[in-house]
This record gives sequence, C-alpha cells and structure tokens, in this order.
Amino acid sequence: MAPGPPFHLAGVVLPEGEHRDLWVREGRFSFERVPGAETISTGGWLIPGLVDAHCHVGIGVGGAHVHDLDGLRQQALDERAAGVLALRDCGSPVDTRILDDEPDLPRIIRAGRHIARPRRYIPHLGIELEPEDLSAEVRVQAGRGDGWVKLVGDWIDRSVGDLAPEWPPDVLAAAIAAAHEAGARVTAHTFGTDALPDLIAAGIDCIEHGTGLTEDLIGEMARRGTAVVPTLVNVENFPGFAAAGEEKFPSYASTMRRLYANSGAVVRAAFEAGVPVFAGTDAGGGIEHGRIGDEVRALHEAGLPAEAALAAASWSARAWLGLPCIEEGAPADVVVYDRDPRVDLDVLARPRLTLLRGRVVA
Repeated sequence: MAPGPPFHLAGVVLPEGEHRDLWVREGRFSFERVPGAETISTGGWLIPGLVDAHCHVGIGVGGAHVHDLDGLRQQALDERAAGVLALRDCGSPVDTRILDDEPDLPRIIRAGRHIARPRRYIPHLGIELEPEDLSAEVRVQAGRGDGWVKLVGDWIDRSVGDLAPEWPPDVLAAAIAAAHEAGARVTAHTFGTDALPDLIAAGIDCIEHGTGLTEDLIGEMARRGTAVVPTLVNVENFPGFAAAGEEKFPSYASTMRRLYANSGAVVRAAFEAGVPVFAGTDAGGGIEHGRIGDEVRALHEAGLPAEAALAAASWSARAWLGLPCIEEGAPADVVVYDRDPRVDLDVLARPRLTLLRGRVVA
C-alpha cells in the first residue's frame, strides 16, 4: 500500500516531556518541516504506540481457536482501539501471519506455539512432548516465531496435586542454549516458585506471570537482566482457578490463593530491585483484547510509579522488543492524548488520535 499523505503534529512528546513539532513523511517521523503537510493535531501528549507484551491472537473466548480472517482482525482491532500498535504474541495455535499483510493492524511479534509436557497444559493449545525432544522443538518454534520461543515452565501435576516444574534443569539449559543459537529469546509461563530457579539459571530471557518469585530469585533476575511480564489482569482470575480446582486438588487451590495474595508485592519488589517489568494482559481465552490500560493501572496500584507503569507499556517495552519510538526516520506509530497520561492513567482509555505506520487509524 502506498504511504499516506504528509502530516504535522505538535504536542508534548514522551518520554522526553518536551513540546515539539513532528512531521510524518512517507509513513515515517521527521523533525524537519515538510511543506504542504496537513496539521492533524496540536496540543496534547504524544507517546510511542502502546505495546501489549503478552497476548494470544488466535485464541478466542473459552479457549476456542480463531482461524477466520475476520475473527483474527477483530482481535487485533480491539488492541488497536486501546492504543496498542505492537503485540508480543506469547504462543498461539493459529498461524496469524496473514495479518502481516494488513497495514492497518498492529505489528505482531510471535513466539510460535507453547511447548509443554503431555497433559501438563491447556489441551490442544501447545506442542506436547517429552523432555528429550525439547531442544529439537525449540529450534522448530524459533524458526516459526519472530525472535521468541514460549515454554510452559510449570502447571498442575495431578500426581502431586499442585503446581510443579515441567522440565529437568539440564534439558532447560540445552533448550535455551539452542534457542539462543538460533537467534531467539525464550520466555516461560510460570505461576509457582519451584520451576523458577532452574529457568533463571538456564539463562531464560523472560518470565511470564512470575507470581512465585522470591526475594533471592528477584535478585538473580536483576543481576542477569531477566525480564518479567506480570499479567496482573489475568492474576485476578487466580481465586476462580482455586475454587474450580479445590475439590480435587486442595493443595493447588491453597497455592493459587497464596500467589494471588502476594502478587502485588512481588511486582513491586521486582521493580524496586531493578528487574525489567513490562505490561502484558494475557488477552485471548479468558481475557478480552484491548485491556492494556487496565494492566498499566494494575502495575501502578502494585507499586510502580505512574510513569514507570506507562513506560512498561510504551517506550521501555518498545526498546526491549527492538521497536523504535518517536525518532527521526522511525515508522510513525504514535498515540495522542488530551491529558498527560503520566499524571492520569485513566486517559489511556480515551486516545484522541492514533497513527499507525503514518496513517490515521483512529
């Protein structure tokens, strides 16, 4: 598709906090005046397009797989309506690359499919295999993703009636090394504590949820630069998970309630220790797409300063994923708000203007 017409915007550009004039030429930012550009926004606060760093395009309500283009588009559009212009898809059973041909949809950075042990994750969602096959499958998913691989680190083990690790430490070390050799980073779903030491020691790049993190583990993550995406809007479901499993697995139910009770303190401790914290909603399945504003507020309520919570869903997340912000020559992905979102996070629900690839999309 041909680039859009030239535009001019002016306002306070974040994160620098300076009032600037911006021009958009051939879909990219410029700080040099573009003759004939149409002024489409003056005043307001301009922030780099938001990021949902943990979502699942292709998974619908109740876990149903979404294969039709209209259904996939709608999930992406729901994210875009919330100001999200880039998604890190942390595992999907559906090949969503057809959406890459849609210039009005957010960029998707994929992690291939979840990799789990047999009967140790949500049925039909991931690739299920035994430990001896993990490294080979990691190489496959590294080739199918966009620089990420997703492991299931722990899940309920029916033989013990509680959360338990899925992989031996030597297997994890080999698999993560294989991903790194293939140029991919690795992340893992974990709720509990027991799987975390081996994952972190093996050099994993990110932990999803991470509700079982302890002070020692947080310190080690900070030392290594290992990130966490807490998905606090999904953690709100933990009491429901506990109630659903209590009759058969009372120990699991107790664990999930404890993890829920401590979740805010864990996020605050991770941030204060210097662990990179990013905003992700876990949209897909039980969480509707387009809730990044709720996640940013949840991070703030857990103890992150408002500006840090916003950065976790914008400029910091974009840098982590290798995406540019508002800079000379970068694709013009920007969301404009009437008020300073660092002061009023509720304004995230009401974007004034959204440009994606230099085109006005909202």
